[in-house]
Amino acid sequence: MTALQQPARAGEPLRPPARIPFPVVDEVARHCLQEEEPETVHIEVHLPGPLDRVRLRTAFAEALRRHPRVLMREAPGRWYRRRYEWELTAEPDVEVVRCAAPGRDALRAARTRALTEAPPLSLSPPIRLEVVPGGGPVEGSEATDAVGVATGGRSAQEGSAADTVPRQGTVLFLTINHTALDGPACLRVLATAAELYGGRDNSPAAPPVRTTAEAPPPREDTPSNWSPPARVAQGTPEPSPGNGLLVAELPLPHRPKGSPYTVNDQLMVTTALTLAHWNREHGARPRPLRITMPVDDRPRDATMPIGNGTRLVEVPFTPAELAAHTPADMPALLHRTATRTRALKSLPRPQLGHGAALLTAPVAPVAWRAAATRGLRRAAAPWTSTTLLSNIGRIPYPLDFGEDAGRAHAVWFSAPARMPRGLTVTTASTAGRLHLALRWSRALLSHGDGAHLRDLFEHYLHTTEVNP
Repeated sequence: MTALQQPARAGEPLRPPARIPFPVVDEVARHCLQEEEPETVHIEVHLPGPLDRVRLRTAFAEALRRHPRVLMREAPGRWYRRRYEWELTAEPDVEVVRCAAPGRDALRAARTRALTEAPPLSLSPPIRLEVVPGGGPVEGSEATDAVGVATGGRSAQEGSAADTVPRQGTVLFLTINHTALDGPACLRVLATAAELYGGRDNSPAAPPVRTTAEAPPPREDTPSNWSPPARVAQGTPEPSPGNGLLVAELPLPHRPKGSPYTVNDQLMVTTALTLAHWNREHGARPRPLRITMPVDDRPRDATMPIGNGTRLVEVPFTPAELAAHTPADMPALLHRTATRTRALKSLPRPQLGHGAALLTAPVAPVAWRAAATRGLRRAAAPWTSTTLLSNIGRIPYPLDFGEDAGRAHAVWFSAPARMPRGLTVTTASTAGRLHLALRWSRALLSHGDGAHLRDLFEHYLHTTEVNP
């Protein structure tokens, strides 16, 4: 969709900007907005060298023009309108690129803003790019602040990119209003900006060719989606609202050549075992787990459709599968998980299921549908999945900003973590390392809880490294 505001011919009035109705995902997200827990996606890109601010602003502005679906704002309308609409604009309404002052707490403060300050939907585009220049060490491995944003993972002695910004390095924070756009789409825009800035090819790498053995069929005791799944057990809630965040850099798990499972399956099993362990520690009754997994079938080149383009599937696990196990049990669990995820990915399904498509049909005023959607969301809370695991996978773009700034050596994503899930797990791999972000609702967990979950995740990730 590239229709933008068109200049008028001589003597004609200016044509109004083009409008497009909200897709299903956007409308449901718009209905359920909450000020205390903004629906933001945060992308954090670490570069080894400095960036020229003027050149970056110019490059990013041109990248927005090359992906015009980003340049949009919510169109005003009366309460009885049948749809929300996006209004496409020819230029941004605001300066998108901002530069933070260097300092010891600059990185932590930028993470805080990414979680607490959503770009408004009323201004085009609903994203913000913040540049944090390097200034030496900025945070320790257990740093925290008033909103629970923290770094974690490998210790500072191990050189984690989460713990230290190189003295001449730069960190880019891309904050996205998730009602309008998702992380992969905005990463595509950032890759275009990198190419324009540095003059180097930032085309996506070809996806890896997977040679896998045949997996055994799934067991017959797969839990039903009609039964309420386990919740993440209450930790130590904090008094202020919002989300907390912890990022970590971990080794990529080993996977024997020809394995019938992928790294994504290893991460799925790791997440399930981590939460089962956490719930046992907190005295929760064993229940089946369901983990929501976004699936993104879009191409990664310049033709990639921009917007919220993933569909959601739910991967189930029985309590017996996640009970105390031995290393000998791990291959079978990985194989069953691989079978389930492949089957779920192959099923044609609307992004949020058939129910959401019916709920957003424009047969009643949008204000009435909003009230109905919020009521159904509250009623369906017990059936909401246990958590969300969003594995971006290997970052497909070099994110190479040229000779001075260099190529990204660490990229973190985080997804919103509203209740009733209260916890999301997001992973990506860059330069042969796994970049993990745990994000939680402060009504459920504290920073200390997040650090413990990170340690459990690292432990169980290692247990998935089975021998051939």
